[in-house]
Amino acid sequence: MDFRPFYISIQVAFIATVVTFFLGLAAANAVYKMKRGKGVIDAICTLPMILPPTVAGFFLLLTFGRGGIIGGFLNSIGIQVVFSWLGAVIAAVFVSFPLMYRTARGAFEQIDQNVIYAAETLGFSKLKIFWTLKVPMAKAGILAGTVLAFARALGEFGATIMLAGNIPGRTQTMAIAVFSAVSANNRQVAFTWVAILSAMSFAMIILMNFWAGGKRLPKSRKL
Repeated sequence: MDFRPFYISIQVAFIATVVTFFLGLAAANAVYKMKRGKGVIDAICTLPMILPPTVAGFFLLLTFGRGGIIGGFLNSIGIQVVFSWLGAVIAAVFVSFPLMYRTARGAFEQIDQNVIYAAETLGFSKLKIFWTLKVPMAKAGILAGTVLAFARALGEFGATIMLAGNIPGRTQTMAIAVFSAVSANNRQVAFTWVAILSAMSFAMIILMNFWAGGKRLPKSRKL
């Protein structure tokens, strides 16, 4: 059995989660402080979460295709997005971003603002307040959002297959491998990938529940 889809999925999900982590934190911090236009910006940031995967893939093709605004420029400097590993990462970032953004924003909104006001009074810079106060105080929610984003990127299918395609050894992730196996009537391979994805998703949900609840994983007891 070819296990390349496993390694491709892990690599794509990891890179996408790193990108989503910083983008989601920045967007969440900016939106929750806004006084005007918050509803519109929030809707834009959340939209990829509720769009059908094929619609998301279509928008990505329009943007990163050879005739797209961004894709045309990237293609002119020799960077191809469509039918490439980079395309798989971009698709994963697009669909996982809202989960990181929404979770981080909810965590920031639970912070005691008096602590932030006190730090501002003491002359702390905005960057220092963000990394030394806001992020640690919202750690449980941020970690939960990170796990959710990774899980979403790991299981992404629709937008990925439209933008990156189904190229074995290059862009074929585990989710796409399930589709290919079913299309080829190879149920044994399909069941294997389904089992792996299900087990990984279940483990990440358990981990997320511990972090979201502000709990630590239980330590082993000494006999």
